[in-house]
Amino acid sequence: MVDQTPSPQTGDAAIGYDDGEEIAPMKVWYSLFAVTVFVFSAAGFAESPMTPPQVQDLVARAKPSVVVITFTGRDGDRQGLGSGVIIDGQGLIATNLHVIGEARPIRVQLADGRSFDVVSVEAMERHHDLALLRIDARDLPALPLGDSDSLREGEPVVAIGNPLGLERSVVSGVLSGKREVEGRPMLQLAMPIERGNSGGPLLDLQGRVIGLITLKSAKTENLGFAAPINQLKPLLTRPNPIPMEKWLTIGVLDPAEWTPLPGGRWRQRAGRILADGRGTGLGARALCLSTTSPPEPPFEVAVDVRFTPWEGAAGLVFHADGGDRHYGFYPSHGELRLSRFEGPDVYAWTVLQQVRSPSLRKEGWNSLKVRIERERILCYVNDQLVIESNDRGWTSGRVGLCKFRQTEAEFRRFRVAAEIPPREPSSELMERVAEVTQPLKVGRPIPPAVVETLLPEGAAGLEALEREAVRLEQRAAQLRRLALAVHDRRVRAEWTRVTDAPDEQIDLVRGALVIAWADNPDLDIDAYMQEIDRIVRRVRQKLAPEASELERLHALKHDLFEEQGFHGSRHDYGHRSNSYLNEVLDDREGLPITLSVLFMEVARKLNVPVVGIGLPGHFVVRYYPTSGPGAMFDVFDRGKELSIEAAKAKVAANTDLPWDDKYLEPASRRAILSRMLRNLFAEARQAEEPDRMLRYIELLLILQPDSALDRFYRSVLCLQTGQLEQARADAEWLLQHQPPELSRETIEDLAREISRAGQQAN
Repeated sequence: MVDQTPSPQTGDAAIGYDDGEEIAPMKVWYSLFAVTVFVFSAAGFAESPMTPPQVQDLVARAKPSVVVITFTGRDGDRQGLGSGVIIDGQGLIATNLHVIGEARPIRVQLADGRSFDVVSVEAMERHHDLALLRIDARDLPALPLGDSDSLREGEPVVAIGNPLGLERSVVSGVLSGKREVEGRPMLQLAMPIERGNSGGPLLDLQGRVIGLITLKSAKTENLGFAAPINQLKPLLTRPNPIPMEKWLTIGVLDPAEWTPLPGGRWRQRAGRILADGRGTGLGARALCLSTTSPPEPPFEVAVDVRFTPWEGAAGLVFHADGGDRHYGFYPSHGELRLSRFEGPDVYAWTVLQQVRSPSLRKEGWNSLKVRIERERILCYVNDQLVIESNDRGWTSGRVGLCKFRQTEAEFRRFRVAAEIPPREPSSELMERVAEVTQPLKVGRPIPPAVVETLLPEGAAGLEALEREAVRLEQRAAQLRRLALAVHDRRVRAEWTRVTDAPDEQIDLVRGALVIAWADNPDLDIDAYMQEIDRIVRRVRQKLAPEASELERLHALKHDLFEEQGFHGSRHDYGHRSNSYLNEVLDDREGLPITLSVLFMEVARKLNVPVVGIGLPGHFVVRYYPTSGPGAMFDVFDRGKELSIEAAKAKVAANTDLPWDDKYLEPASRRAILSRMLRNLFAEARQAEEPDRMLRYIELLLILQPDSALDRFYRSVLCLQTGQLEQARADAEWLLQHQPPELSRETIEDLAREISRAGQQAN
């Protein structure tokens, strides 16, 4: 598995057009590869001049002990593939730490085809890149451990692993030396190495594990390195088990809000809850219950749901006892069901009503709502009453979500309240939307007057536009552009409100959440502001009333990095989720700047003076005590203290810029928000998504309206997306102001292209 994590001595080379944008391909001085590289045959072995005859017997004995390790990436897909070796028959597996990612679900496949989820990380050691995993399995074929200290140069060695998914392939070579690499002892190996199988066992000719393959030389093909097995042995005597529920942070539901019951897999992503996997018991049910206590009847519970396949089933549960007893209201096979579940088998399942309704949409989101009164249950789909029941089997319990069978479901806007107002656009609004949008022409820019007309309607206006788009397929693309334009205007209005203040009064966290909201209309900003308040309350509860400033700082660091597991994103560094503060809170993983914004805000609420320091290429924070020198911390590296010399080294590793003491000056709030936008701009430019690039430029120009380069970029992007009026206005501004960073010839060329595009449009 190729590891794109920079070593402590390397960094990320910023790309983009401003001060230290952090979305970038990493500098990799060496790659972390797993060995077994030289694939001799489909059986995994063939004779070579370096292979003693007894190696064939050794490999036959050792192969059953080699496992395939995979972990899940940011979007729920399989991201990494590596190897490990069983060293204890009761389910203990040794591997490299980088093989298992960080805070991700891990799965192990045995040689006999069985697969197991890892139940705990028994121990790990970052410096030597080692980890011990535990799976719930017994009587496994384990390999004995050798003594790496007694090895001599020139001894023959054998490695087994899974390069490029070719399971349990074999390569032989010799121990060519013992070296120190990046400050840690390594066994130097003379053997061909290929990508795909870090963590594979290195064996002596007695079949003992003497190391774990870890590094490949970036300069020489037939040279690699293994971590000596004696470095692993202290982990066996001093384990520090981390259960997976503590290890996982990627998409993990907040236990303060949700309780998933056994069966299925529940996670969160960008304000939505996702469910997949097969549940347990009758109908392969999977339940996730809200920790919110519903009010006394009458009350309502609602959610939006969509799922695949269409014949699947997912929806709401209520009056749940935390086990097999509950009601369920959900679409199934194109119909709507209200069911009462009394136990785990078919005899305890009663379908109270099953109806068809034209209000149920076959594609996209459906809004489900249940009104629970003392004497009846009312079920709605898309604000239309479809089921009414007087069943009184259960009259109390929790509310939540459910899915059945192999359904893959998404949920959003889960709500519990005494009354939930309808979300469907009124018929009057639908008629007005149809009337207002009738003059629109496919492929033409949306007139500003239309946006202004629908802007006051808020979310209802967006929903009405979506309906019109579904109804009129040939105009759907234009209507969605209108919806996005309305959303963009709402974002810009909120952005202006947040940033139109003296710098020290700008709400930095709300500003960061508005940036995320620009790309995710479903984002609930206030909910994430409340999440930060919950973090503050949690830290305060652990402090004595008279706690000092320094004690509050240490309590904050301990809570975020030790207890909650916030950390820098190494395997998914370039993922846009790392720039969205809401997803950093969801996954507890992010970029230096987003993690720093979170740290600074919680520190501010705890009355701890912490500021942001915008080192080129790597954002950090600095503690300014009321007395004393203070200290810098690298929030990306779990709050590790950073000396001035280390800061200089980091800048040198990440950029070609000479050191300047001004890098240590506190960053203004406007500068922090600008840097976050430019990170996203650089990522969108790499992804070649001009609409997103334009979205970020619009917000930057609200922050810095006289930025000539941003005006130029907006003009170019508006030209590319057909918004010629704005493109022309920006080109005229540039011609009038003649900024020194742009030549007049460049601006005139742009103006001619805009004029040519206008003539073609007419």
